[in-house]
Amino acid sequence: MKIALAQLNYTIGDIEGNSSMIIDAIERAKREGADVVLFAEQAVSGTPAFDLLRKTTFLELCEEALDEIASHCHGIAAVVGSPVLTAEGTISAAVVMEQGEITHYVGKHHISARREMGFLNAAKGFECVTIQGHKCIIVVGDDLRSVDEIDRSAEVILSINARKYSRGSLRYRFETMRNLAFVAGRAIVLINQVGGATEIVYDGSSGVINQQGEPVMMLNNFAEDFAIYDTEAEYAPIELPISMNHRNSLVYRAACLGLKDYYHKNGYTKACVGLSGGIDSAVVACMAVEALGKENVHALLMPSPFSPDMSVEDAKELAEGLGISYNVIPISAIYNSVLDTLKPVIGGMEFDFTEENIQTRIRTVLLMALQNKTGYMLLNSSNKSENALGLCTLYGDTAGAFSPTGDIYKSEMYDIARYINTLHDNVIPENILAKEPSSELHIGQKDSDILPPYEVVDAILYRMIEESQHREEIINAGFDSEVVEKIHAMIMRNEKKRYQFPPVLRLSTCAFGHERLMPLTNKYGD
Repeated sequence: MKIALAQLNYTIGDIEGNSSMIIDAIERAKREGADVVLFAEQAVSGTPAFDLLRKTTFLELCEEALDEIASHCHGIAAVVGSPVLTAEGTISAAVVMEQGEITHYVGKHHISARREMGFLNAAKGFECVTIQGHKCIIVVGDDLRSVDEIDRSAEVILSINARKYSRGSLRYRFETMRNLAFVAGRAIVLINQVGGATEIVYDGSSGVINQQGEPVMMLNNFAEDFAIYDTEAEYAPIELPISMNHRNSLVYRAACLGLKDYYHKNGYTKACVGLSGGIDSAVVACMAVEALGKENVHALLMPSPFSPDMSVEDAKELAEGLGISYNVIPISAIYNSVLDTLKPVIGGMEFDFTEENIQTRIRTVLLMALQNKTGYMLLNSSNKSENALGLCTLYGDTAGAFSPTGDIYKSEMYDIARYINTLHDNVIPENILAKEPSSELHIGQKDSDILPPYEVVDAILYRMIEESQHREEIINAGFDSEVVEKIHAMIMRNEKKRYQFPPVLRLSTCAFGHERLMPLTNKYGD
């Protein structure tokens, strides 16, 4: 049996465009002699479609598209993911097509992702279906984790998915498949989506695990791809890209693809970045160039009274190395004017975070003016460590149309910057990598004034956020109790800032606002 895997980049709500891509892939699979071609979960509608799944007209359009797709399935079968309206409500189904008709629906039973809860209903789950004379187990989404008693006469397990990328997900995904394939004694063919869908990015990485539990085929990460797996052929085992160097590559490519698709699928083409001479804006500028092209990126360098000359020179060197246009707009005069205007209100009071925050809000005013006048949509340059601790200014550096790095810890930003430099001839100046982290909020200010090194901070944050460890567990692991208590308090009191963030691309196993959503008003202390 020859099984084609069509790994495509779908757009939510673009039923016509998605269907056209599916039909093109069916025709290609015919030409290449496939018996069946697989498409990802909810390929027709795009996912996550949220409240669109409650609109009857939307679901009717999906049904009409399925009929049109089925009409092209002569001499070949197809398994296409789509939302389907049933008497019990909307389900996520694998729709089997053969001989120009829809022959079977296999619905997903386990609705485990928060983005699907309340929008999809549970169906029966995996089934054994005969396709082109071959018995196949068809599984949708997370049902793959609970496949147990399978029909022993089935030849292969076909799994259609919409599995988002997160750090470490590739290892976990293939380990799940490996265990099931070995126990069931059947090869698993998994097809996944690829591409950005607002805060989510699908990595593709579709593939095949043989009946011995060995990976024998893997499609590209973060790119459309097409391949045919022959169940009668012999394939040598392959290694998965899960090393540390691969991890930096995957995070970077995920962020670039998520950024690119967010912009292009929303009709944006150009981005502006506020370059400070720091690591975060440097990485974001590189991602913008990678995703959108250097001709579509513009930077503003906005030194304040507290900006060292070296930071401006570092930012210039980066912009020139990237080949992007930029302007230098000193904000000292604006800053002093704002302080003078505020003197009747705050004059004579001691300098504190009020004056520090004014400068970043001034920068946002200028960047937003550039966006409004020229269409260069503002990219946010935050990182997860600062978002967690509240080391960011509301209506200042929290602003932007999109945040490609808001789910990446500060120490990881350095890893990604070094990876970028291996790709682009050290485009990020060494001084940016070497300087001590600082928001330049006042003369001589450094993040280490209030925090230990970010390697320590991020290790604590990871345990608190990703692993949901209690403070006592973290202290028992050897971390300083005062530091742990301080970091916990900072996280808890800054939820209000995270509620007002732009869309943050989700690259971790626990992103703020989605996998970790705290009540804005609460008195829970532990």
